[in-house]
Amino acid sequence: MSEWREVALGDVLDIKHGYAFKGTEFTQGGHYRLVTPGNFWEWGGFRDRGETQKSFLGPIPEGYVLPAGSLVVAMTEQAPGLLGSSGLIPRDGYTWLHNQRIGLVCERDGTDRRFLYYLFNTPSIRAQLSASATGTKVRHTAPSRILAVRAPLPDSRLQRRIGSLLASFDELIEINERRIELLEDLARSLYREWFVRFRFPGHEDVTLVESEPGPIPAGWRIKNFASAAQFVNGFAFKPSDHSQHGLPIIKIKELKQGVTVATPRYAGGELASKFLVEPGDLLFSWSADLGVYIWAEGRSALNQHLFKVVPGNDAPAEFLYHALREALPNFKVRAQGTTMRHIKRSALSEVRCAVPSPELMQAFVQAASPFHQQVVTLRQAQVALAATRDALLPRVVTGRLDISDVDLGDLLSAEAA
Repeated sequence: MSEWREVALGDVLDIKHGYAFKGTEFTQGGHYRLVTPGNFWEWGGFRDRGETQKSFLGPIPEGYVLPAGSLVVAMTEQAPGLLGSSGLIPRDGYTWLHNQRIGLVCERDGTDRRFLYYLFNTPSIRAQLSASATGTKVRHTAPSRILAVRAPLPDSRLQRRIGSLLASFDELIEINERRIELLEDLARSLYREWFVRFRFPGHEDVTLVESEPGPIPAGWRIKNFASAAQFVNGFAFKPSDHSQHGLPIIKIKELKQGVTVATPRYAGGELASKFLVEPGDLLFSWSADLGVYIWAEGRSALNQHLFKVVPGNDAPAEFLYHALREALPNFKVRAQGTTMRHIKRSALSEVRCAVPSPELMQAFVQAASPFHQQVVTLRQAQVALAATRDALLPRVVTGRLDISDVDLGDLLSAEAA
């Protein structure tokens, strides 16, 4: 068994401050992207903010471009639990800039960077950073406070072994995510080919007829979403309903990140079945972030601001998933509010889609259903992999679980199966 020693982080790494880039030069979606606290998940890991990602148009000072693979840490808590979260700069073709409130971790003495990445994301390190943070509304840490944190540290060989093991779980999760994206792209392309471009099997023999939105194939109907499906709003859970046990409560955060240790749970009285969500159910967020999702985790409870979409007789879930996603721009232009934009239920009666003949709908379901089933299966595998990684992380990084003699290949093969 490898020997461990307790160190101050300042014994094995340094922290470099970021640069205060001028806000007047900010834009969105450009090539030179600013790392901000919003680029971190609460439990650790780096994320691109997509359409809302901040970019920079001005001159870039020397020494503030972050090479791919750099380890960075959030020094400001923009959201609960974010303080001290770490991430590795992705190899995605963009140039990422070292912004203020972000610490660049510079390891030394042969310390393994991947090990440090996982170490920062353990509860014991986060607790020390939280205890020494300053500020009331927004809490901050500083390089000196990070360097004062104490942690157990094994030799370099075991650091690399631990980092490699945990990274292998993340790599499997990333591979599954790419497979999910491919499957969803294939199903979406099929939907657009048949129901947007009208190049469905046998389209050569079908004439187009006029409708209010424009020409549609003969025999098709224009339906608004309110008549195509039932949209059930979630239950208005109060803070007093939140528990550490029971059914996970699905909010917008869970749709994006899945169920985590921070997810509140409901252990109260029996909920009506309409508020229960099962794997494969279709969900539509109508407040703050408009989006359409297929739920893949276990039975859960649906919070308000989310619709459970119950398909009608002539519009099955496989069709509605893509029809709603295709219609999102029409919903977004109807969104109201300033701080938290949302749509009214009346928008479901205003936004419409073209519904094909029952025969063509059945053919689409038969073609698209395998894609959707595989997506659910892969997302469930993601949940299992993440749960195993999260259970292992605090134990192996602190030495409570010795993996010196564990066959990592066998372990990973068992989890990936």
